[in-house]
Amino acid sequence: MTAPAFPAGTILGYPRIGRRRELKRAVEAYWAGRIDATELERRAAELRAATRARLLELGLGRDDSSIPEAYAAYDHVLDTALAVGAVPERFAHVRAADGSVDVDGEFALARGEAGQPPLEMTKWFDTNYHYLVPELAPATAFAAHPERLVARFAEALAEGVLTRPVLVGPVTLLALAKPAAEAPEGFRPLDELDRLLPVYAELLARLAEAGAQWVQLDEPALASESLDETPARLRDAAARAYAALGGAARRPALFIATPYGGIGAGLASLAATPVEAIGLDLVRGELPSDLDEPTRAALATKTLVAGVVDGRNIWRGDLAAAFDRALALEGVAGALSVSSSTSLLHVPHDLADEEQLDRRLVSWLAFADQKVAQLATLARGIADGRESIDAELADASAALADRSGAPGVRVPAVRERLAALRDADFARAAYDDRVEAQLDLGLPELPTTTIGSFPQTGELRRARAARASGELDEPGYRRLIEAEIERVVRLQEELGLDVLVHGEPERNDMVQYFAELLDGFAVTQHGWVQSYGSRCTRPSILWGDVSRPAPMTVGWSAYAQSLTEQHLKGMLTGPVTILAWSFVRDDQPLADTARQVGLALRDEVADLEAAGIRIIQVDEPALRELLPLRRADQPGYLDWSVGAFRLATGGAEPATQIHTHLCYSEFGVVIDAIRGLDADVTSIEAARSRMEVVEDLGRSGFDHGVGPGVYDIHSPRVPAEDEVRELLERAVAEVPASRLWVNPDCGLKTRGYEETVASLGHLVQAARSVRESLARG
Repeated sequence: MTAPAFPAGTILGYPRIGRRRELKRAVEAYWAGRIDATELERRAAELRAATRARLLELGLGRDDSSIPEAYAAYDHVLDTALAVGAVPERFAHVRAADGSVDVDGEFALARGEAGQPPLEMTKWFDTNYHYLVPELAPATAFAAHPERLVARFAEALAEGVLTRPVLVGPVTLLALAKPAAEAPEGFRPLDELDRLLPVYAELLARLAEAGAQWVQLDEPALASESLDETPARLRDAAARAYAALGGAARRPALFIATPYGGIGAGLASLAATPVEAIGLDLVRGELPSDLDEPTRAALATKTLVAGVVDGRNIWRGDLAAAFDRALALEGVAGALSVSSSTSLLHVPHDLADEEQLDRRLVSWLAFADQKVAQLATLARGIADGRESIDAELADASAALADRSGAPGVRVPAVRERLAALRDADFARAAYDDRVEAQLDLGLPELPTTTIGSFPQTGELRRARAARASGELDEPGYRRLIEAEIERVVRLQEELGLDVLVHGEPERNDMVQYFAELLDGFAVTQHGWVQSYGSRCTRPSILWGDVSRPAPMTVGWSAYAQSLTEQHLKGMLTGPVTILAWSFVRDDQPLADTARQVGLALRDEVADLEAAGIRIIQVDEPALRELLPLRRADQPGYLDWSVGAFRLATGGAEPATQIHTHLCYSEFGVVIDAIRGLDADVTSIEAARSRMEVVEDLGRSGFDHGVGPGVYDIHSPRVPAEDEVRELLERAVAEVPASRLWVNPDCGLKTRGYEETVASLGHLVQAARSVRESLARG
């Protein structure tokens, strides 16, 4: 087929939650019963239209397929799974007679329903976005359901905008899937590729009939060596998939995007297929230098889409270097285009919304809208020559130079303290000695606790807003927070939990709270980024050297401890997670920044001990998240990430019990690193995966305390006591009860009190039941 021209500049995706979280509010209103499905769709359509209008305003084309159609009400992986009919048998009842799934069925898969847990959720490659894991089996009834795809494309076309529909590619969809419970031993989802390809072909045909000229298929699996499938097998699958789809008689032109890293030999595999455009992430990857002659000849017939603008961070960056990187590719392929390295899903909407940020800092930054404008600039430069964009390049270079010399970016005292560190600063007493020293904590077998946060009520959010606006004075705010802490402490005592928390009512976010109290950070007003479903976070901006001017958590923890005779955990967020859930400076190695944060937390641990807190949790839920996708880069990362945690906790006394928490990741590949953290107790997400992680723990010989989660807090379901007990019994079968803790998967901030109280009640009763069973032998 003769392909239409690919746009000179484009993006791989755009934030879909809305500039003011309009989609979040609409979806949650639907869940609460305040609006119906018709109104939900009306609001979603308004948001999609507003997005298209904004992208046109920023310079993307109306009729050249440069605007990607990548909307999802909950998750783009789930949307693709539904489009190909990949509905697990346990959710067969949500399918209509024609096999399609309506919005209620979609949310049932995402959030679960009575008696049926939702799909498992885990991190999307090495990002903080969470996707829903498809469940497949040999009996999965793949079938094309293009109705939503076609309707959204037609919606834009009716406005006179020719968009580019986006799907997760077939290889990545299968590589990210897991075997369903009914799948036979040894079943591998990627083996289903030949059954799935005709379904993709049918989707493409239907989109072509609707008028789509280009379709984008995302294949980030080709950039990863951290999946269950080998890179060679993934490359072979991609070659087979795109030979078949590229050879289809009825289809739009195909753009295969490969974000999140370099694809190495995968480029040759794709180039040999009849697809029309290939996108490379040139921020985290590069064009292979050893292209053979057949690959060069194949590329001469295609468009190479150079991902030279960072889709994952918010720095304005070196625009001149990005232009030069793109320009160096001229002649490698038949045509050249520029794009973001990844979807802009990972960054906030618009820097212009940030009226309270320091103006100097603002000049160093670029959010999604600014990155779209950068790509329009680069595309113009490639078309019209460098001199046509000299002013924009010079302005970006001046901002970069200003940033490097600004006060606070480099603080001598911080750097001198880092330089003085010794090996002894990264180690505690031997674990067995610590266990002995901690016996006087007096904890029962299978001690129960929570991860830290309790539900954040509307009253608390309003109080923080009133304090920020000056409507509520500091004494009034403090009284309100103290009252909430006392309520949470008393509730835990009534429920019978063994180790208590203060509930974190004073914290807006587990990272932002610390960012507001540490030097070297800035926080945004509207910098929201989707984490999963309707859940959004506001990553802070780590722009300079980090230090702690004063204690951050000691006052609230000491107050809570004064209310009870039971042990109360001090709660800190670990250095790796603070980095992972912030937009981090890119002008020095992450290891150096992590150690700076580790030193600040080390001081906080010492002050908590001095205040009489004997149990301190340093959360690292993002440890697995930042693991590089390429195996060669993983040892270096694990070395500095584990080291930053050990620096933060290395000064703790043997009698102080250090906990950590990890969530929503596949842990088998980092089990040695988890051991290396040397925390006395590690709590880990396990409920959605039905305790899969304890098998990894058992095989690895993990010998520290561990709390695999028995209550999935990312679903509104209240697990029955029997369900919790069954999970706990599975854990006891793999981990000695003397080292086992009982806890939810994660913090309870996003849950309501009614479901929280019921769920924790079942957790406590299940723990007591298993204790009694163990005592009976």
